[in-house]
Order: sequence, then C-alpha cells, then structure tokens
Amino acid sequence: MRSPLHAVHESIGARFTDFGGWSMPLAYQHGTVAEHLACRSRAAMFDVSHLATLEFRGGAELTRLASLLSNDLSAVGAGATQYTLLLNDAGGVIDDLVVWRVSEQVTHVLANASNIDHVHAILGGSDITAQRVLLAVQGPQAPEMLARWRPDAVVERRRVRVLDPGDAQVVVAGTGYTGEPGAELALPPEVGVELWQTLSALGVEPAGLGARDTLRLEAGLPLHGADLGPEISPFECGVGWAVSFGHEFPGARAAAQARDTATRHRVGIVTEGRRPPRGGATVVVDGETVGEVTSGNWSPVLQCGIALARVAPWVRAAMPVTILVRDHTLSGTVVGLPFVRSSSAVT
Repeated sequence: MRSPLHAVHESIGARFTDFGGWSMPLAYQHGTVAEHLACRSRAAMFDVSHLATLEFRGGAELTRLASLLSNDLSAVGAGATQYTLLLNDAGGVIDDLVVWRVSEQVTHVLANASNIDHVHAILGGSDITAQRVLLAVQGPQAPEMLARWRPDAVVERRRVRVLDPGDAQVVVAGTGYTGEPGAELALPPEVGVELWQTLSALGVEPAGLGARDTLRLEAGLPLHGADLGPEISPFECGVGWAVSFGHEFPGARAAAQARDTATRHRVGIVTEGRRPPRGGATVVVDGETVGEVTSGNWSPVLQCGIALARVAPWVRAAMPVTILVRDHTLSGTVVGLPFVRSSSAVT
C-alpha cells in the first residue's frame, strides 16, 4: 500500500522501505541523523499514514471496546487520549494502541500496521485508514509551526480536538512517538498535502521512519515486534502502567500473575564506542547471562550506542554490563529512561 503523499515523498528524494505492507519513506536527502536532530532541536514532520485507525460510534461500541482493552477507558472523557494494550489470554501483548476519544459519540483507536487484521477481528469497529492521511509534527518548535497553519491546531499533551476547515474534518491529538512536543493529525488527503506543503515552506524538515525509530529509542519508547510482543508480559517490558485491574478484560488473570512473578524487567543501556548494540544480543553481568537486548541503535544526541533490554529484576541503574554481539563484545552501563529528555540541548 502507498500513502496518499507518496508522490510528494518521491518528489523530494525519499528512500522508501516496506513497513507493515506499506511503502513508506525511510529517509530523505539529508539522511536519518539530520532528520533526527531537526526533530530534537526544531521541528520535523512524519507521514505515519501506515498506522491503522479503527472508528467506534455510540455508547454500546465504546462499552464493548472498554471491555477488551487493558487500560481503564471509562476514565477517559471526550477530548482525551489514552495509551492501552490488547492482550491475549496468556497476558502477552497482541498490540499496543492509542485511543482518541474524539467526541462523546466517536472514538478512534490507532493500531500498528502489521497487526491491524488481528486487532480489527478482535475489536471490531470500522477501518477508516484509507480515508485519511496521518501526519506527526514533532519537535520543540512544532506547536509554533502548527499555529502558523491554524491556531486551533495546537493541542495540549494527551488531548484531542476536531477542527473544521471548510467541509473537511481534521482531528488533532497531542500525541507522538518521539519524546518531543507536537501533535498527530488525521486529515483528508487533500488537506494533508496542503499541510505538508505549508510546513515545508516554513522550514519544517521532512523525516522518515529511520529517524522516527531512533527518536523513539532515545525517548525510551517500546516498539511492538521488538520490545513488545504476544509472548511478553507488559510487566516485563515497561508498560505495566497501562494495565488497570479495576475492570475485566481478556488476559487480566495472566497479567495479574505476571505482575507478581515477573522474572524480567526493562532497562536502558548505554554502550562505549561507535558500534551500536542490536536486538537479540545477550546481556551479561559478571559473567552471568541476565537477559537480552530488545532494540538498540546509535544515538545521534548522545553520540554512543543505546539499547532497551529485558533483564533479570536485580539488574539496576549504574551496573556495568557486557553485550555479546556476534563476533565482538560491547561494554555498557545500565541507565534510567528516557535516554534523552524532551528538547535536549541540541543546538
């Protein structure tokens, strides 16, 4: 599948990659590191139309949806967003989701592209992915840039609002996957093209999925299929906070057991030298294997390797570790998350 902005990306020299069955920009002419630093220091825009959107209408659909998700959806009123999980009966993560309570009668659920068929089969709702473009505008200057397009396009973190430019419906949410201020916007294709062109004229840097991944890693945010998965409990991968036991949902009993008996937890690791750690590498402390790297890469801000790892519960911050990567080893140190905080001192 292709984004409605595919021709725009081609015209500015995008390099494409397959992601969840979509042909999406990996990087543009200036490269991933430049795009990453533009987001950290100024503003960048990402086409994330590959993320799926399911729409639910009415109270009955909302009630059923709430009974299937791990977080307490009843605590989220209209105009708010929520991070939540869809679990299997064993308490593993089928997908991590973001809910937009667009209005009292309309709720949108954003799912990972590679999981949409499974998620749709379980949750129901209407798949409206093909009806909109989804853009993420992120960075310390993102609110200012959005305000130049439309002042009402600036929303607070974890809030969502419907705009009405003419006949087209635009939904703006204070969400993102970079650790920076900004918003994600669901727009009709023609409005999405207009916004992309407007922001580009203002100097907002186009950024691809390569930068999106390094940004989310610096922010300590998990990636489904790497840090999260159907064999992994939320309490082993740092998202147990998105599980509320005040209501019944599939996998609740297994999740409660995992909460009390988890044999792994998530940590951050920074490594020495320029070689980055990679997912699947073994983590060792004092000669003992304690876990594995779930995702890793080079940090453009910290100028070193960083990794998320799932390790034994006694492994804590400041501990030295060794990471075994095929034919070599990396020395590292366990650190707290995130690796980089919002609007870090990048000049």
